[in-house]
Amino acid sequence: MAAAGSSASIVEYFGGEDGYRCGYCKNETGNLSHGMWAHSMTVQDYQDLIDRGWRRSGKYVYKPIMNQTCCPQYTIRCQALRFQTSKSHKKVLKKMLKFISKGDVSKGVSEEEPMDSHIEDVVTCDFAYKSESHVSQSELTPLSVDHTERVENEDKDIGETKEEVNAQQVESGSLQICAHKDTTVPGEPSHSAKIVHAPPKPGKGADLSKPPCRKAKDIRKERKLQKLLQNQTCAFEGSELQAEDQVFLLQNSKSKTNQPKTIEDFVFVPLPDDAQHKLEFTRFLCNSPLEAENAPNGPECGYGSFHQQYWLDGKIIAVGVIDILPYCVSSVYLYYDPDYSFLSLGVYSALREIAFTRQLHEKASDLCFYYMGFYIHSCPKMRYKGQYRPSDLLCPETYVWTPIEQCLPLLEHSKYCRFNQDVKAVDEGRIKELGRVRVLHKRTVMPYSVYKKRRKGPSDEASVQQYASLVGQTCSERMLLFRS
Repeated sequence: MAAAGSSASIVEYFGGEDGYRCGYCKNETGNLSHGMWAHSMTVQDYQDLIDRGWRRSGKYVYKPIMNQTCCPQYTIRCQALRFQTSKSHKKVLKKMLKFISKGDVSKGVSEEEPMDSHIEDVVTCDFAYKSESHVSQSELTPLSVDHTERVENEDKDIGETKEEVNAQQVESGSLQICAHKDTTVPGEPSHSAKIVHAPPKPGKGADLSKPPCRKAKDIRKERKLQKLLQNQTCAFEGSELQAEDQVFLLQNSKSKTNQPKTIEDFVFVPLPDDAQHKLEFTRFLCNSPLEAENAPNGPECGYGSFHQQYWLDGKIIAVGVIDILPYCVSSVYLYYDPDYSFLSLGVYSALREIAFTRQLHEKASDLCFYYMGFYIHSCPKMRYKGQYRPSDLLCPETYVWTPIEQCLPLLEHSKYCRFNQDVKAVDEGRIKELGRVRVLHKRTVMPYSVYKKRRKGPSDEASVQQYASLVGQTCSERMLLFRS
């Protein structure tokens, strides 16, 4: 999916940070990462960044230095379309259903960690907010020029003094800067979820309380099967039942009885009229660096960052933050009322989000993965994400996806691993032409080759080279790297 033509990502790169305290192993200086501040970002750029091991916490986007950090964090994604609920997942779903229907549930300690446990965001929030940008918005607004004065964003005549004219300038207003008014730090204790005694308001997007859309073809097949079963004869519309119809009847009658239940069978089950509780869901666009976008072949709710609110009897009990991107739903974090922790809201919300991903796929065919943040094998409490199968881990060197079953034996021997076993394989998206990196300098967009000649003072080439190698050639040519 191409990013919206009138917007572009603007980032401010901070380089490799000094070591910070690790929220997993408690090492005081062992947490190492690269980071940048996203003043604005398109959903396509963020999709490409998380496919290279980046992740956001608010407007701060960071990438662990995998071969140096104390607890390597591997990007993990679940293949939502092939997802099968485990016994423990079914237990959580049945517990919620029992509580809503009968108001009866044992309030024991949750057996599993909540999805994106608070500890994960605490790991990032310290350095994220120490590195907050102080650049004014006026510096981030490109100068206005006529479209005809724009030239190709490429350094063609290296030796000519007219080269500086090749700086591409963008029309004023074409770069939408998203004001981030929400200063809540992800990872605050669960009391940060304000308990609002108000009825839920209509949300934007698909309704999670309703079953997913079904294809007309599937509905016709089901009706045909029901009619055949009712007749109990080989006559169908006045003619002999064809062999393929007999096979169809046999296969479907078996599948109805033997096929395991899907996640939709648990999530969208109708409730009795005398249900003791009412659980509702609303969804709202929320402030984030991601620019909200709508595409003809995209989901009805559009792309961007959303708050998913969980209301129980008119009382909000949990809020999940998700990013809806071109190829996935990415779970950012969840915070909830601790009084309802007995419902395993972390696990339940993750299962709901997987079902939501499958629902979005009906309209947006490319959207078929559920990203769960980072998998940290060296921290036993964070291994629970590997229970959402089938799932893949991202190779930290070649950025290809590898089934988690192949990764776990390697991680048992070493906390840092290259998952791609092809020794000749390299990062296909690596930086090849540094001069093509796009830079925003003095409100003017230009290739780095031009900026390099304009720049006064010591060279910053090493920093730009590091930035470009981490974001890759494609993103480095789309995003604007702010230089003061």
